[in-house]
Amino acid sequence: MKLSEVKSVLNTLNTISFELPNGTLVPNHFHVTEVGKITKNFIDCGGTVRKEEVVNFQLWNANDYDHRLHPEKLLNIINLSERTLGIEDLEIEVEYQGETIQKFGLDFYNGRFFLISKQTDCLAKDKCDIPVHKPKIQLSQLKNNSCCSPNDNCC
Repeated sequence: MKLSEVKSVLNTLNTISFELPNGTLVPNHFHVTEVGKITKNFIDCGGTVRKEEVVNFQLWNANDYDHRLHPEKLLNIINLSERTLGIEDLEIEVEYQGETIQKFGLDFYNGRFFLISKQTDCLAKDKCDIPVHKPKIQLSQLKNNSCCSPNDNCC
């Protein structure tokens, strides 16, 4: 989800809620402690220099039960971050405290933001001899080199 989409959704909401991938809700007394731009410069395992940029929201579950982050307040924080940090319309990455800091993608439907699990990946599969697609074969195409067959009594 891009920053412009988040801003558009926030303009329609009265309250903000986030759901974790396991279906539990982030407690409604959470705070967004950071809105920033993260730039990652790196070399992948194939030797290609890469640069990734995301807008980062850090959610913090505080013990401050009397305050709720309202959509207009988050919009103000985002607008200030855009002006001050020169943030563009990038994909959102959300940090949230689990057993360690976890990073999630973001989606929105049914009136709620959803934290989407992220996965690591090899970006140079062609240089690492990793097949991009698993070949699909039928079992009947496999050569039967084993001692067992349906008519043998060895299995």
